[in-house]
Order: sequence, then C-alpha cells, then structure tokens
Amino acid sequence: MLSRSFRPTHVSRTLCSGANPKLTRSRKSALNVQLLFTGIVQGTAKVSAVDKKLDARSFKILFPDNATKAVQQGASVAINGTCLTVVSIEGDTLGFDVIGETLRATNLGGIFEGSLVNFERSARVGDEIGGHNVSGHVCCTAGVDRVEKTENNVRLVLKLASPKFIKYILPKGFVAVDGCSLTVGEVGEDWFSVYLIPETMRMTVFGARQEGDLVNIEVDSQTQTIVDTVERVVSAKLDGRGELSKE
Repeated sequence: MLSRSFRPTHVSRTLCSGANPKLTRSRKSALNVQLLFTGIVQGTAKVSAVDKKLDARSFKILFPDNATKAVQQGASVAINGTCLTVVSIEGDTLGFDVIGETLRATNLGGIFEGSLVNFERSARVGDEIGGHNVSGHVCCTAGVDRVEKTENNVRLVLKLASPKFIKYILPKGFVAVDGCSLTVGEVGEDWFSVYLIPETMRMTVFGARQEGDLVNIEVDSQTQTIVDTVERVVSAKLDGRGELSKE
C-alpha cells in the first residue's frame, strides 16, 4: 500500500541521512510511525540522471504514475532496500542525495542512468504489513552466485560479502533482499537461497538479476536480537575452561 499524507520528522530526515540522533520518547514514537517499511516492493522505478560529486552522488529517479502521490520533500523512500530521503520533487521524478559510505556499503554505487531499482514508500500506522518489518538500513551486500529457473519459480543463491551476518539468516526465516521481504530457503557457511514466484519477478528487479550482480541484504532485526541475546547469555555463563558454569 502507498503511504498517504507522509510528513517527515527530524528523526526520519536524520536517520536516512546516515546520522545517529539521541532518541527521546517522542522521537522513538515518531521513528516507529515514520521509518517502517514492510518489505513489500511497490514496483520498479528508473534512474533518469546521476550526478557524481566528491564522495557522493545525486540521483533523479522516475517513478510510475501515482506512485509519488502526496510525497513531500524530506520523506523516506526505500530504494533497493536502502532508506533514502527525498530532496527534490519534479512531477513523478524524485531526487535523492547519497553519501559515499552508503554507495560503498550498498549496491547503489553501481547503478547508472537507465538502471531499474526496487522502491517502497514508508508505511503508516494502519497499513498492511504483508512482509516483515524492514528498517532500510542495509547490513551488507551479496553476490548472485546462481540463478536457477524452473517452470514455477526462480531460485537465487546469494553469497554474502560479510559472512558474519550468516548467523542471522535461518532456514524459513525472513530476510530483505533489495528491500523485498523473502523467506529463506537453504543456508550454507556464507550463502543462502531464496525462491521467487512469478509475481515477485514481475514487480521487482529480480527478473533482470544475473550471476555476479550485487544485491542489498538486511537481516531480520528480531532474529538478530534473539541470536545476539543468546550469545551474550551463553558467554556470561561460560567459566574459564569454556564450559557452562553450574551456577
């Protein structure tokens, strides 16, 4: 569903620019309302212009008809799963500024004029969450290792650029790939697979993905919290010999 009457807050502008503000209770509330994506990609948009700057780039992206309805400057939009801030509006074309760190940490550094990207506008309270909660903060990229097409679906095998995140990716769990909420298939030491149905292929850029392409990965935050908590608890209970304490 498209977000309606979005009004950007201090938190949305600051977090999507890469900063880390101190959150008061009111700002945490605003964050929960304004900076939630559902992982349901709303379609693809076309990069119409790229302005390369010193350790940054400005993108102009042309969206489908009515996809930018009621959008305001400062609003948050996920582009290939990366939360970006709208800096300009020209009809159905939105402008975004992306800093060097984001370009290096995501696949946005590799898009050019004519590239297609996944997009999702931020959700509002009351919108259906058809996927899972996605923040728009990419953990790492993954390379497309294999593309296996069958009669009914496509299997992508993705190899993580940062294998340390594999512990948060579990079979049948959630993962966001280029902003799209997907169910994990198989998991290896530094790779995992996902299965794409025809509708997902139609609505996203996955139909054009080839071996060697990079995709953005965001692990499920709830899974990450559980795994990290269990590791801390187990570590705290280990005695000096690496065995669980009886206390």
